[in-house]
Amino acid sequence: MAPQRFHEQFEQIQRSMPDVPLAMGPDDSAEFIYEKGYVLVRDGEEARLVEDTVRAHFTAEPDLVQDHVRRASPRTNRSGITRIQVGDPGEGDRAGDRTVAHALRALRETEGRAGRRLVSRNHLVAIAGVNSCPGDEPAPVPLGEGLNPAAAEGTYEADTAVGVLVVDTGLMHDYRSHPLLAHTEGDAQIKECDDDGVLQEYVGHGTFIAGLVAAVAPNTNITVRNSLNDVGAILESEFGEKLFEAVDAGGWPDILSLSAGTSNGRTDGLLGVEAFMQELRDQRTLLVAAAGNNGSATPFWPAAYADLPEYQDVVLSVGALRSDGEFGACFSNHGGWVKAYAPGERLTSVLTGFDTPVPYVYQHSTYDACRYGFGYSCTCQSPRHTGALSEESCTTKPDQVMFEGFAHWSGTSFATPIVAGMIAAHMTTQQESDPRVARYKMLAANAGYAEVRGAHVPALRPPTWRPVPVVPPAPRS
Repeated sequence: MAPQRFHEQFEQIQRSMPDVPLAMGPDDSAEFIYEKGYVLVRDGEEARLVEDTVRAHFTAEPDLVQDHVRRASPRTNRSGITRIQVGDPGEGDRAGDRTVAHALRALRETEGRAGRRLVSRNHLVAIAGVNSCPGDEPAPVPLGEGLNPAAAEGTYEADTAVGVLVVDTGLMHDYRSHPLLAHTEGDAQIKECDDDGVLQEYVGHGTFIAGLVAAVAPNTNITVRNSLNDVGAILESEFGEKLFEAVDAGGWPDILSLSAGTSNGRTDGLLGVEAFMQELRDQRTLLVAAAGNNGSATPFWPAAYADLPEYQDVVLSVGALRSDGEFGACFSNHGGWVKAYAPGERLTSVLTGFDTPVPYVYQHSTYDACRYGFGYSCTCQSPRHTGALSEESCTTKPDQVMFEGFAHWSGTSFATPIVAGMIAAHMTTQQESDPRVARYKMLAANAGYAEVRGAHVPALRPPTWRPVPVVPPAPRS
């Protein structure tokens, strides 16, 4: 059974994407979300093979309707992916889609003969978070408290600046009111506030990430694309194309910082980004990708490409350390496919500009104890608040706060730009032009380690980051 937080997120995403019926997978678990009624295949001969195989299977299943088996969309340009409708997306509920499961089952034998995957669910790719959201919600920063990591010393030189592309939500309209983001360009957040003037959830995610990169690496040209503006989520069938659009707009960057992904129950990647990953492999760009915030060892894509031999030089997957930097954060995904860890709990960066204070209403309530069984005052419990989507809001008004520029925020979403910035800074100080070489040299020179679920892992801590001692959780009054 999926945890309450996942159900809350599911409801919110479904409301924001009312024309896309969604289900949990597999079988009402919290592993991933996918589109009902459709599967993904490669375009061309494989699409025809899938259609014929599924039709034949449905003929043997009289309670399934083979008339639904048809192409739902043409080839999507460079991604080379086609959606095939295999059932009525309006049938069933959030617990799963039986016709999609039958379609996948029908191809298993054929895939075995072909030697590779032919069909996939159309997963929802989301900004790396507690299942489908960041490790927590942002919290206001006390007056007078500065950035963490603080802005590193260094000068910006346009001719030598390292190019960093952030594919995320867009930039807040007044982001330039902080000098840290003076050299940041990109897309605006499409809608920042709801009709009542309250910040929407996920708003500021891309701006916060850009601030972290800029703080760690002053000599960077940062570009933010709003590819994930719809509550930080996008269907896999569209994700690969959005990645292509992001790099086409300004050319392949030195570093691509990506704080989004999904699990899919497999160990061979996402069909929807296969073409992008193959083209990325032939470039010089390094993809730095968030490992996800499910507290799980299940591979999270695209970050888990770092564990595939053909992509180990191309992708660096990043997990999150807790605020003292000595151990893994409770929410961070982990396992051999996560290649480095960096501070990712209660970081401080730019959320909004400083023109006008803006309110935010919490969407999720904190817990009485850590959901993952940790014994420190983690983001599951602190800071305490009641959220609008949680059951407590039926009897208790959700908490509202004001943001005036900076925020605390946690997640592998934010450990990722820390590492992207550290690699960019290494390129500048060592005059290294190849980001993939810089990644290996930086890791080789790194003497820091941390403990994550009993394993000793490389820990990348920027010089201007200030560790914060952890404390036991406070009793709930």
